[in-house]
Amino acid sequence: MVVGRRATGRVQRFGHGVPAIGDPPGGKQMDRPSRPTLRDVALRAGVSRTTASYALAGRATEMRISDETADRVLRAAAELGFSPNRTAQSLRTRRSHTIGLISDYVAYGEFAGRMLAGASAAARARGTLVLIGETEGDASLEQQLIEEMLVRGVDGLVYATLACRRITVPEALRGTPAVLLNCFDASASLPAVVPDEVEGGRRIARIVLDAQVDERTVIVGNAEDPTAIAGERRIAGIHAEFAQASRRVSGHIQSRWEVGAAFDEVSRALADGPLPTALICLNDRIAMGAYEALEAAGLRVPHDVSVVAFDGSNLAQWLRPSVTSVGIPFEQLGALAVDLLLGSADWPGHAITLPMPVIAGASVRAVGQPGDITPPPIEAG
Repeated sequence: MVVGRRATGRVQRFGHGVPAIGDPPGGKQMDRPSRPTLRDVALRAGVSRTTASYALAGRATEMRISDETADRVLRAAAELGFSPNRTAQSLRTRRSHTIGLISDYVAYGEFAGRMLAGASAAARARGTLVLIGETEGDASLEQQLIEEMLVRGVDGLVYATLACRRITVPEALRGTPAVLLNCFDASASLPAVVPDEVEGGRRIARIVLDAQVDERTVIVGNAEDPTAIAGERRIAGIHAEFAQASRRVSGHIQSRWEVGAAFDEVSRALADGPLPTALICLNDRIAMGAYEALEAAGLRVPHDVSVVAFDGSNLAQWLRPSVTSVGIPFEQLGALAVDLLLGSADWPGHAITLPMPVIAGASVRAVGQPGDITPPPIEAG
């Protein structure tokens, strides 16, 4: 269920059917099959209602019910199509089996969808429903959505951002079971799950170094947003890996993380020279703009210039040749956040970083493959 501006006028129903309202035409009441009850399950399994209740609630071991008896109860419930009364359960256990997910943008393209898919799958595996609220960056709407989730009695909240960034935890979240997803607040004692952007930078740099196309490596993209951490951490990882290899990055083309801006800035840099041997683009959209600028200059990827990038989006594979990119494990991030919230994963007391996988493309010249230029090596310094 989605709650927020994009959900206006939309209602999603859960369950297998919607009961009829009123009498059918002709005034005759339709016969409806009765729903199986806990008593029915207990009779079929040959146990007491109390035993059936404990087995269905997952408390068989705690209440010293044998595995064979518990299995018999579960089989009987499945055969009868029995579903426990969630309202009654929540009153008894003080759990609603629902969690809230609040994000700035949850309906914004591929990345948000993958993050939500991972969170939803993890929740379903624990018999839990996810209620989703989108704030579109509106602080007042964010407050309203958090309060609405808490009124609904959710068992906890996942607070997510589309771009990995530093945040200040909203006051409404303090004192509530919550996990931060793709963001963190160093001053808050809340579990946080983020991609390992520094290691991602090191991995992309290692690809360039191993391919021996690092003679004139240029980073494309800026890291000027003080709240976003992806750019600064990716750049830090790149420089660290180059330094470890006693090499250094030759230059940095400042550009917004957009196709048009990257095209303009890379075109200007190519005109000014010298020609780079490799471009490390801080995201896949920058890589697309770089590709277009290189083509406009009569240069080929990877024969003349190798290109690598970050994010691992579908765009990386659509480019020709496909660009080698370090991906963001959005599904795993979403799943781990839910597991932390529901207690099936341990929090070590600091932000958990997940590795960023390399998605191989064809945008890096193979070792020993000749290019049109053979620039001299750069002395370490």
